[in-house]
Amino acid sequence: MKTRASVKADPSKGDVLVRRRGRLYVINKRDPNRKQRQKGPARKRAKKDHFKEID
Repeated sequence: MKTRASVKADPSKGDVLVRRRGRLYVINKRDPNRKQRQKGPARKRAKKDHFKEID
């Protein structure tokens, strides 16, 4: 999968634009090598307090 600042889809070649989790993806069932992903928001990290054990 290619990661790019801007993605372009060509529907005549089977490309489909999809937005998932705030990122823009180009998927292609006919030619899977054409997959692209646009750089998007960073994934949210879990807070350290979230993993503290409760006594």
